[in-house]
Amino acid sequence: MSAIPQGLPGAANPDSDPQETREWLDALSAVIQAEGGERAHQLLEQLLEHARESSIDMPFSANTGYVNTIEADQEERCPGNIEIEERLRAYMRWNAMAMVVKANRHNPEDGGDLGGHIGSFASLAHMFGAGFNHFWHAESENHGGDCLYIQGHVSPGVYARAYLEGRLTEEQLLNFRQEVDGKGLSSYPHPKLMPEFWQFPTVSMGLGPLMAIYQARFLKYLHARGIANTENRKVWVFCGDGEMDEVESLGAIGLAARENLDNLVFVINCNLQRLDGPVRGNGKIVQELEGEFRGAGWNVIKLLWGKEWDALLARDKDGALRKLMMDTLDGDYQSFKANDGAYVRKNFFGKDPRTLEMVAKMSDDDIWNLKRGGHDPQKVYAAYHAAVNHKGQPTVLLIKTVKGFGMGKVGEGKNTVHQTKKLIDEDIKAFRDRFNIPVPDSELANIPFYKPADDTPEMQYLHARRKALGGYLPHRRTKADESFTVPSLETFKAVIEPTAEGREISTTQAYVRFLTQLLRDKALGPRVVPILVDEARTFGMEGLFRQVGIYNPAGQNYTPVDKDQVMYYREDKAGQILQEGINEAGGMSSWIAAATSYSTSNRIMVPFYVYYSMFGFQRIGDLAWAAGDMQARGFLLGGTSGRTTLNGEGLQHEDGHSHILAGTIPNCISYDPTFAHEVAVIMQDGLKRMVEKQENVFYYLTLLNENYPMPGLTAGTEAQIIKGMYLLEEGAAAVTPRVNLLGSGTILRESIAAKKLLEDEWGVAANVWSCPSFNELGRDGQAAERYNLLHPMEPAQVPFVTQQLQPHAGPVIASTDYMKAYAEQIRAFVPKGRAYKVLGTDGFGRSDFRSKLREHFEINRHYIVVAALRALADEGTVPVAKVAEAIAKYGIKADKINPLYA
Repeated sequence: MSAIPQGLPGAANPDSDPQETREWLDALSAVIQAEGGERAHQLLEQLLEHARESSIDMPFSANTGYVNTIEADQEERCPGNIEIEERLRAYMRWNAMAMVVKANRHNPEDGGDLGGHIGSFASLAHMFGAGFNHFWHAESENHGGDCLYIQGHVSPGVYARAYLEGRLTEEQLLNFRQEVDGKGLSSYPHPKLMPEFWQFPTVSMGLGPLMAIYQARFLKYLHARGIANTENRKVWVFCGDGEMDEVESLGAIGLAARENLDNLVFVINCNLQRLDGPVRGNGKIVQELEGEFRGAGWNVIKLLWGKEWDALLARDKDGALRKLMMDTLDGDYQSFKANDGAYVRKNFFGKDPRTLEMVAKMSDDDIWNLKRGGHDPQKVYAAYHAAVNHKGQPTVLLIKTVKGFGMGKVGEGKNTVHQTKKLIDEDIKAFRDRFNIPVPDSELANIPFYKPADDTPEMQYLHARRKALGGYLPHRRTKADESFTVPSLETFKAVIEPTAEGREISTTQAYVRFLTQLLRDKALGPRVVPILVDEARTFGMEGLFRQVGIYNPAGQNYTPVDKDQVMYYREDKAGQILQEGINEAGGMSSWIAAATSYSTSNRIMVPFYVYYSMFGFQRIGDLAWAAGDMQARGFLLGGTSGRTTLNGEGLQHEDGHSHILAGTIPNCISYDPTFAHEVAVIMQDGLKRMVEKQENVFYYLTLLNENYPMPGLTAGTEAQIIKGMYLLEEGAAAVTPRVNLLGSGTILRESIAAKKLLEDEWGVAANVWSCPSFNELGRDGQAAERYNLLHPMEPAQVPFVTQQLQPHAGPVIASTDYMKAYAEQIRAFVPKGRAYKVLGTDGFGRSDFRSKLREHFEINRHYIVVAALRALADEGTVPVAKVAEAIAKYGIKADKINPLYA
């Protein structure tokens, strides 16, 4: 029973007619008793609506009392054998504990500590047991399989179950967190490291809840578009109450309610503790989260108290116990479970003579055994049953537990429990006794894993339950069963041919033309998922609104303001575009759901997520890393890229580093193309790798909003484009001295202009090289160096950069619209003895015209000429005075502040 808000009768304002108030309350009580809570709820809703219609100022609270949502007599009974499940759970607790403790007892010379967590799984073992035994379906002929986003810190408990199931060996358990030799188990859920086991990565914390919401929405999308039947599938998300402080955890709950994602179930383990101490020592995290979710439109089920409390609550006629439960702070609840029954009697029940009298005939042990709801298997089952059968809303289960449940004095309810990974023999003995593990004293020091014989009732029950649910979980599909043939490069003829004389387009337009053509492919077109974050018009993609529609489960119940236009804003129940609004994290989460659909839904989908490049990897870097872990396949496209291309926007919009960030993800293949034909070649090759070959890579391309003529594809350069470097223009024959100008993106055009200046004004011949990917060139060179290091007796491999430049004499000057570190990656692979100079855009962005920005960052054609002359002067080919002459000629301010610090 919540406190009475100020301004209402019973608070600051006295009740003007207590007798009438009592009559209303008695009437409501009579309805509850005679017709049940549902009827009472209906009456209250109608009364409240009538009050609103009469403009009566209504008090608002999204909270209910601090008791279980489901009354004891309304609980669905668990059909399983609770005694057998309890024994199995005990074995899993023991094996999970043993795994962590063993990992931290060996190799003292190597630091000894491998980490791991015992307390988190100890607190939610009952929740996992209910799910694995009764609710979570594996992929089978009759079911697409449920998606499990498992809290990262509880991985030992999942491994412990898989060990009993025979899916993991004792050797693997002994190698927990020891993965280098290929025998171990990953610290947390990592699909990359355990590709047939973990479905989703859920660390860093907060990413699991966010990604899961968009996963649930994507399952609805697949069903609405007739691509896969997903109507019986559920997305289960396990979170800690402390994890909900991560902004990503709650950031998309409004979307889940707005789109009626009743296939989504959040299970928040409310053990009241985060890593260092209480989540809300001075408050009540359960009530806070209830308000957040109920206010957002979710179905909220609270499970706070175990069955031992039912009789006490039934006797609580005057609400004294309920009030005490509500008034007690989380910090105090934590201290109760860190002490004993006598402490609870005195410091909880003893706060009110009425509640103290309730437990007068109970022993201290009886009081201690008053469990929290998350440790009651029957009540957990009932809560899960209510969640999966609720329609029209997502459901959140707020389940109260004790962190470190069963660990005793070493950790149960203690602030230190999260870091507790080493137990002494005395603690291990107490753990064994608490859960009746059949391990003799003589073996305790070895902390042996325990696994019953295959013919025991426990093991037969374990396998039977999973057989009934379609198989074992977690389990991950590594390839889709279906296949597609990617359209040939010739299909994209409009993109790879030169632009007509007098015509100019941008690489963004080239991408849109490529995408539009791909959408026309009868087989693969329906599998394309265009994803936007409210920038379709910026990127010239508004034509797709009419062509394929924007997905909205409600359709379009209004008349769009631009209905009379050809490219009007069209929403549709079967729309193909995912329009996420101004929401980069949401866009990336949708992209991840589509990019891993081959695994989660056995359907190959091809997502294209386009955004301002500055708002890409910088904003969603952690999600991009998670995408790598999940083996995502798809295209990320950074529009208006580079630090000098976006007129007028300034510091927070100018991207000069996304390629550096993209390069940190091993399976992200990144390109900074200059021309339309490069875009087409790269994307068609990406489709072949990701769709036809089902390779676990994803692509990042930066696109430009700058219009210029496109030269078209020169036959025979396709493979070089993909490798990252090809000769675009060769310098005048038989002219010396010579230089090589390398560039990518928009600044390649400055290199082309510099070539003309060098040849016309300084008598220097220049080869111009288009380098669509310094990242790929760098990786290729490093791979060659590694091979040569480890194979000293074999013929040396030659980096591709070296192969390309070797026949072409002269210094090398690389210029990009990115930080110097981007092009610096290939320095070691420039042929020996050649000068290598790099120009880039280190420093904060700013707004101005492109020409002024390129002057500011010292990457325009004049600086390229100066760099080329300086390189020639350094090798003694031209007088150094020529460099000074060029600086004066082009009006370069030699003493201006370094743009890095400007």
